[in-house]
Amino acid sequence: MAADMAPKTRFFRIATQLGYWLLLALLVIWHGVMPETDEAALPTYLSLIFWVLPMLFPLLGLVKGKPYTHAWFNFILMFYFLHGLTTVYTHPDERLWSVLEIIFTTVAFVGATGFARHRGRELGLGLKKQKDAK
Repeated sequence: MAADMAPKTRFFRIATQLGYWLLLALLVIWHGVMPETDEAALPTYLSLIFWVLPMLFPLLGLVKGKPYTHAWFNFILMFYFLHGLTTVYTHPDERLWSVLEIIFTTVAFVGATGFARHRGRELGLGLKKQKDAK
């Protein structure tokens, strides 16, 4: 499938993969390895389930390069983007982690959007335009 991919489409695919894997690694390190500074924090296993599990849902489709998966993956990314923006403001001690979360999410979002659009066109997928009925 990747052999007949245009260079622009391949660029967006690489951006998606880069953003996805870096974000996944960040979440595992941030919520699984780093010690919690908040007394009201969840136990590590619940924190990992809450933060990492949603990132695993699109894994197969992203690895296989399916445009539809790339398109709906953006909905999941918005959760992490909003979390990063909120954490930058509310938790100054976790600012570095949240800035990285915002950067990786943005890279994955731009890549997934571009890949879904360009690869969908290459494969002839898309919404058919209806003719005006007169």
